[in-house]
Amino acid sequence: MVREIIIADGRSSDETLACAGSAGARVVIAPRGRGAQLAAGAAAASGDWLLFLHADCRPQSGWESAVNTFLTAPDAQSRAGYFDLALDDPAPVARRLEHIVAWRCRVLALPYGDQGLLIARTLYDNIGGFAPLPLMEDVDLVRRLGRHRLAPIGARCIASARRYRRDGYLRRPLRNLLCLSLYFVGVPPARIVRLYR
Repeated sequence: MVREIIIADGRSSDETLACAGSAGARVVIAPRGRGAQLAAGAAAASGDWLLFLHADCRPQSGWESAVNTFLTAPDAQSRAGYFDLALDDPAPVARRLEHIVAWRCRVLALPYGDQGLLIARTLYDNIGGFAPLPLMEDVDLVRRLGRHRLAPIGARCIASARRYRRDGYLRRPLRNLLCLSLYFVGVPPARIVRLYR
């Protein structure tokens, strides 16, 4: 099912390029910043479908079957899919955060980038793709998609909990909420990213 793997690297200084090359992935060098990197990866891809994943996320075992079901639905070309979030932390607080994220997706139709995004190339191009934003590129894209074009894939994406363990399971989500609120009231992402980091 997966025909090509593209790593959009923002000029990292670690072993990303070597690891990607040894795994058979194609590497594209992009300006640093999630929006620019995701857009560069999409531009380099040749497939009819695009699956965007952050570097610290991976689909849970069995995801291919759920994706295949999503792709064969009659309206698949007009929808974008996202994974349910799972954190790689056994702590009960991680489960609570996963429930909050599920609520956010169900009620607000607002999946984040660490949940992946599966989208037809035609739909991606029609809505203008990822904007070259340093932050909020995922929120910007799903808002352009709109609630009626978003759907759960029916599989989970396992994301690293490293930042939550480092920053705190209360402090980090509150900071994320503050960043989101600032974005919604019109503060430019280039300014919000300073607070996020």
